[in-house]
Formats: sequence, structure tokens, C-alpha cells
Amino acid sequence: MENRDEGLKVEAKRRTLRRTIKAAIIGLPLLALGVTINSSVLMTDAGYSYVHQNNITGELDVFTEPGIHFRMPFLSKITQYDQVITVSFGNSKGEDYIQRLSPIQVRFADTYIGQIPVTFRFKLSYDPDAVIKMHREFRNNSNLIDALLVKNARNVTVITATQYTGEEFFQGGLNQFKSKLGDQLREGIYLTERRQVEVEELDLAPVGANQANANQLQRTKQLVWKTVPITDSSGQTIRQDNPLQQYGIQVTQVTIGDPQPEKQLDQLLADKKRLVADRIRAIQEQETSKAQAETEQLRKEIQRTREVQDAQRQKELAIIAQQKEVEVARQIAEREIVEVEKTKRLSEVEKEKELAIAEANLAIQKANAVSAEFEAKAILEKGRAEAEVLKAKYAALGANREVYLAELNRDVANSLYDNLRNFQVQMPQNYIGGGDSSGLKTNLDVITGFGALGLMEQTNKVVKNTSGQ
Repeated sequence: MENRDEGLKVEAKRRTLRRTIKAAIIGLPLLALGVTINSSVLMTDAGYSYVHQNNITGELDVFTEPGIHFRMPFLSKITQYDQVITVSFGNSKGEDYIQRLSPIQVRFADTYIGQIPVTFRFKLSYDPDAVIKMHREFRNNSNLIDALLVKNARNVTVITATQYTGEEFFQGGLNQFKSKLGDQLREGIYLTERRQVEVEELDLAPVGANQANANQLQRTKQLVWKTVPITDSSGQTIRQDNPLQQYGIQVTQVTIGDPQPEKQLDQLLADKKRLVADRIRAIQEQETSKAQAETEQLRKEIQRTREVQDAQRQKELAIIAQQKEVEVARQIAEREIVEVEKTKRLSEVEKEKELAIAEANLAIQKANAVSAEFEAKAILEKGRAEAEVLKAKYAALGANREVYLAELNRDVANSLYDNLRNFQVQMPQNYIGGGDSSGLKTNLDVITGFGALGLMEQTNKVVKNTSGQ
């Protein structure tokens, strides 16, 4: 039995080994085929540029659009570049930047130092020749950012800062600095030279006791050393070669954060701000004192003018009062005359009104008399006419008496016929009654009589039903 069991185990192991070998023989070619297919297909994503290097022929292909592409399996190399690259100096919040570096330290024309946080966005070219040239020189995305984009952005920022003084930059020159920085990144750095130039500034005029315009701005000039662009004979700025242009790289955005001056420059700006504030305060106090003096003088002039006007007003009021009394007396006399004329005229009008009313009443009475006489005549004539008509009617009826009676009888007969046409008289079928001695005297007699009537009606119904059957 033991030998048999050992034989079965050996046979099972042999079968397992044969199946493993068979699976390996079938699986290895499939695995090799799958690896080969996977190595021969390149799937590209949006936002990236891919450089395909064929190690057999040495050819370079560029893919800038998303899709599926074929490549030489096992004997090719793929290098991926970001089509949009963001490099940040000192900005550590917001977008997921490719590079996060410290702010750029610059030295201005007046030797002051500042820290400028700035962010740059670069866009790579879609031209295959430009991408291949870039790939040949930098080989990968990291070298491109470190060796070209970061160094060029830092260099242009430092050079642009030398074209401004520290005070000029931190007192309103930031926007112009940003414009020049973006222009030099895109078109090339200005060819510059260092020379002494006059800088025109706007400042408050000095405070003086006898100065009327101490609160106004005046232009002042100051000589400083600056780095200024060199221009040609036509006035165009001469530029150096742009290292980004040969690779087709574009600068799409330049963003500057909050720059920080060094301690000495910050103290200078604070002192100047304080001095300006003190000067403005002194000017305001001077203007206030001058305004108070002018106000006091004006108040006295107003008081004197008011007193003169009051005296003139009193004089005019006295004259107006006298004129008013004369005018009132004249108006009273005129009003009395008007009242007398009004009373006289009212009397005349009242008499004329009474005369008109009397004449109107007389005319009304005459008209009423004539109307009554005419109405009496009309009634008399109407009575005579009606009498004549009635007389003629009765004469005609008397002459035709028989015909008239016949028509009356006819009308009566028609009326009776119309009213009695549907009238019927039905005799009772049963009768219960009697004299005083044999009549219905009690309630029992009445109930008995109604019961007999009901019995008779039921008998009639039975007889009718029997006859009908």
C-alpha cells in the first residue's frame, strides 16, 4: 500500500510539472508579445510635448497633441516636456508651481537692495524643429527649467532693477518695472550703459510764513547714477539676443508679489513719509491760522455792513410807515364813496326787480285767463262731439235690434262653450245615508259604513279580474 501511495504522489508531481512547463511554454510568448505591444505604443496626454528618439536610426519625432502613436519597441526613448511651465520666486501659495524658489534679490541704481517675489509662466513651442533643438541642448524637462528658464528669469529681473532707484521703485514704479521686465523677457534685454541722469520729482514746496502756495506741489531735480537703455539713431532701443526666442519659448505671464526693501531703504522711506506728514501738518496749521485771521477780518466787515444796513432799513421803514398811513386814509375815503354808490345802486336794482316781477305776474295772469277760456271751450266742444257719437250709435242699434241681439247671444254661447267644454258630471256608485232615525249617529256607524265601502270595492276588483281571465 505504501509503495502504491508513493507511486501516486510521484505521478501527481509529474503531471503538475508537465502542466507548469506547458503553461510556461504558452505564457512566455504571450507575455513577450504583450510587452512588445506595450513598448511599441505611446499614449500622449494634453499639456505635454513628447520627443521620441529612435536609437537604431537616430531620428527624433515630436508629439504635441494627445493620441496614440507607434514607436520602435525596446530601442527607443521617450522624453516628456511640460508645454506650460510656471516658475515662482517667493510665491508659495496658490497654483501647483513647477519650481518654488526664494524671492529674487536685486540691487537698485542707488545701491539699495530689495527682495522681489515674482512668478513667470512660459509656454513651449509646438514647432517640432524648435522642440528638437531644445531637446538636443537640454535633454530633459528639469535641465530646461534649471539651466534656461530660471537663470534667464533671474538675470532679466536683476538687470531690470538696475534701471530704477530704490525710492523710485517703492514709490510707484512697480507697474512700470513689471512692464519692462515682461518686455525684456519677450523681446530681449536692453543694451544699457551706466551714466548720471537727472531725475525729476514732485514734492511739496517748503513751508514759509509769507508763502501763499505752500500746500502745492513743485518739481525738483536730482542727479543719480542709473543704468539706462542705449538707443540707435532712429530712437529705437538696442536689444541683446533673446535666449528663449531660438527655442520658440513664449513668456505668457509675469506676476509680481509684495516686494520687501532692505532695512536702510525701509527706514529711509519711513522717514520721508514722516517728514512729508510733518510738512503737511505744518502747512495745514499755517493755512488754519491764515484762514482764522481772514475769517476774523471778514466777520468785522460783515458786522459793519450789517449795522449800516440796519440804519438804512430803519430810515426806509419810517418812510414806508408814513406812506402807509396816507395810503390807508386814501383807501378808507375811496371805500366810503364806493359804499354810498353801492347802496344807491342796490336800491335802484331792487326797485327795478320789483317792477319786473309785477309786470311778469300781470302777464302770467293774462295768460292763465286766456288758457282757462280756451280750455272751457275745448271741453264743451268735446262733450258735444261725444254726445253726437253716442246718439248715432244708439240710433244704429235701435234700427238693427234683432241683429244686435243675435250677435250678443252668439257671443254668450261661444263663451259658455269655451268654458264648459271639458266639464264632466260623475254620479257616485255607493251611497250611505238615511233619515234622522236611521242615519249615521255615532262614530262606530261611520267606521262601519266606510268598512262596507272598502269591502265592496275589493269585491268589484275580484269580479273584474275574474271576468278578464
